[in-house]
Amino acid sequence: MTYKRSRRSNAEIDEIAAYALPRIASTARLVDFSPYGYDERQLCSPGFNLPVGRLTRTPNNEYPEYHSSADDFSLIDEGALAESLLACATMLRIADRNEGYRNLNPKCEPRLGKRGLFRPTGGTHPGDFEHALLWVLNQSDGTNSLLSIAQRSRLPFETIAAAADALADVALLGAVENGGENSS
Repeated sequence: MTYKRSRRSNAEIDEIAAYALPRIASTARLVDFSPYGYDERQLCSPGFNLPVGRLTRTPNNEYPEYHSSADDFSLIDEGALAESLLACATMLRIADRNEGYRNLNPKCEPRLGKRGLFRPTGGTHPGDFEHALLWVLNQSDGTNSLLSIAQRSRLPFETIAAAADALADVALLGAVENGGENSS
């Protein structure tokens, strides 16, 4: 699986692909933009300059059957197709959910146990969800997206998003209009 970055190489979708694809396929490649390829080069042209990347199993000219009569459905591998569908679904889920937040109680850490979000006794190492709560609270200053928090914390995006939901449900977090300055 290969993702070709957009023309600027810093669009949100580029960051999402860089985060998600290696977690789905260890052999995934991320390549820089070049004005050669498919329709992405048209959509990324200076007049449009849309943040369009390209996800493909095998880039053009990297398999012998490319643009020949042998380039047909027999080349499609069911497992690879399922993996590509998972990659697209994962990237769309992250893009749909990636937003920025502001901690509504930013001066020190609020008591999460009394809100049902943390275990009642301390002294043990927090689990991933509890760690995610702390990361989201700490990084939600209005400038960080959930994706940037997931990248920095090295926790799964889904865990970070669930923590943000839980914190918003108890009025400790508020969404930021523009998604955060570091909206990936």
